[in-house]
Amino acid sequence: MSEIYRVDVEVTAPVYDTEVTSRVIDAVANIFPNADIDEEFGEVCGEAHAMDHFSELLHRQEILDTARGEFFSNRDGDSFSFALKKQAAFEDHVNFSVGEPDELGEIAVRVRVDEPSLEEYVDHIAPPTEDGRPVDA
Repeated sequence: MSEIYRVDVEVTAPVYDTEVTSRVIDAVANIFPNADIDEEFGEVCGEAHAMDHFSELLHRQEILDTARGEFFSNRDGDSFSFALKKQAAFEDHVNFSVGEPDELGEIAVRVRVDEPSLEEYVDHIAPPTEDGRPVDA
């Protein structure tokens, strides 16, 4: 597998009137510390080109299979998307938002993979598991 990854990660999160913008920025930065984050009216936007810390969180929380399911079920060509709960992100935890939208809003993430293939990149950040342990491909 190639060790060079070319990915674009776009992150957006609404900032509601009841929220402090800096806390929403902190939530995004906790999950994507290398993201360039901008504040726009009513929204926080970020762009990154790596998901290393996010991958570490998936491994630490032992939710690799859940992550893989989210990534592949929301695949669109060379991209995949998912949503995270803001409150969990503020606490430096990954909690995928599925079903009803979270009352605090969600962090929307879209990942476009240029190199290697989308499947290889997903295997890199959330490897397949066997008996709950990552399997080396």
